[in-house]
Amino acid sequence: METHASRQPFYALGHSEQELQRLSRQGQALGAFTRQLFEEAGISRGMRVLDVGCGSGDVAFLAADLVGPSGEVVGVDRERRAVDWANARAISQGKTNVNFVEGDPAEMDFDQKFDAIVGRLVLMYYPDPVGALRKLTRHVRPDGLIVFQEMDLANARSLPVAPVFERSMTWIKQTLNATGARTQLGLELYPVFIAAGLPGPSMRIDALIGGGPNSAAYEIVADVVQSLLPVMEKLNIASATEVEISTLAQRMRDEVVALKGMVVSAGFIGAWSRKQHSD
Repeated sequence: METHASRQPFYALGHSEQELQRLSRQGQALGAFTRQLFEEAGISRGMRVLDVGCGSGDVAFLAADLVGPSGEVVGVDRERRAVDWANARAISQGKTNVNFVEGDPAEMDFDQKFDAIVGRLVLMYYPDPVGALRKLTRHVRPDGLIVFQEMDLANARSLPVAPVFERSMTWIKQTLNATGARTQLGLELYPVFIAAGLPGPSMRIDALIGGGPNSAAYEIVADVVQSLLPVMEKLNIASATEVEISTLAQRMRDEVVALKGMVVSAGFIGAWSRKQHSD
């Protein structure tokens, strides 16, 4: 895979209110997968957890539910708008065991170690995932947990081939790859953990799969296309006229239903390991 060493990746999805709302809808769709990952990894009551790249806060809220009132979750994001949005959500939901702060946790210092560090779809945007993971691991106590969930975008497909769905996925892949994101980092998590000095992680993969009119995949894909559209147009990958965003989800739905087919989402690959005492 191209490393894009010549330039820094940037978050092509942006941080607009529409994008923060999209992240929350995505969080609802992926919530069960992430919860199962965290539970299997050992996130539990009373833990102090650091959430890397918290976005709109959904992963931190999930972790906060698992650690309970005796635990604590700190969510960190480099974008002030995301942090303010997540803190406002925490207040509105009455969550007192989670707090959000601005910054890059790979470059920050904290007053005490965490029992676990978690992140979803975040290492894929670091220019050097191994270096970032090595820096992040500093914040975890010996024997503490490191848990990340990243995507394998090549897993997304339709059967029989649904052209509108496949075209939408091609636009997403081309845009993310062109902006430096690693769209198959999920498959690289095992060697990334090892290169960062961690024991080889346990792993699992989850995906949305189904057909018919009620699959969540149509809206999820259309939401991503909408957030990426300004960058797609700038890079001449697709135009707004070509995308027809207002009808995109419905056209995907109609096509898959007419074909009596099904679609599979990107694979969401979780990896978890414990920091060794000798680190």
